[in-house]
Amino acid sequence: MSYESAARRIKRAERIVVLTGAGVSTASGIPDFRSSEGLWTEDHAREYYMSNDYFQKHPDDFWKKYKAIFRLKLLQEYRPNNVHQFIHELESDRRNVSVITQNVDGLHQLAGSSSVLEYHGSLNHSFCQDCGRSYPLESVMETMVPVCRNCGTTLKPGVMLFGDLITAHDEAERIIKEADLLLVMGTSLQVTPFCLLPYYAGEHGRTSSILINNEPTDKDDLFDIVFHDDLSHAVQQLQELL
Repeated sequence: MSYESAARRIKRAERIVVLTGAGVSTASGIPDFRSSEGLWTEDHAREYYMSNDYFQKHPDDFWKKYKAIFRLKLLQEYRPNNVHQFIHELESDRRNVSVITQNVDGLHQLAGSSSVLEYHGSLNHSFCQDCGRSYPLESVMETMVPVCRNCGTTLKPGVMLFGDLITAHDEAERIIKEADLLLVMGTSLQVTPFCLLPYYAGEHGRTSSILINNEPTDKDDLFDIVFHDDLSHAVQQLQELL
């Protein structure tokens, strides 16, 4: 299939859902933690350190490792790239665009996207498990181990840890079922349960689907149109046609 075919489907769509993964953020300098060259491959123990179990047992050491692994000091230096901007520009008076993202960096919001569901949470805030009070990233960076000013409890990051329950799945499923176009960008669709979301698009038979990823996935056959291409290049091709 051609980019012309993809552009025609995008033009016709009135309710677009965009699923995004790490590939959307790598052009902004944020590492892909799960790729063959990602940070998780440097030390498999990182998954244990970034687990809810480790946080509950060793909260002080967890925070030291969490800040280092996710490079929180650098987070606010990252800026949206042309892929984020393209997704935002799809929004119009007649077209509703919802983003469901695996990314935890907040760059879709910085690019201006008005409807973003952060499937795995966000690095930009933390919260108290006792009173529920939320704290922004700036506050979390003031001390090595952030605690709630209200009750003194060690804060928990707003990003989902290994072992946490995914609370956004039902909402993501509902949003996809209402779409007439599913656009998946920059994800290998390997992480469960996020990888199940494309299945919901085909349930009622009226949703077109497009996948753009730099390498094949084992879900390619679920999509009407598949591009194995650099996201920045793909976006440039589509922008010229829309």
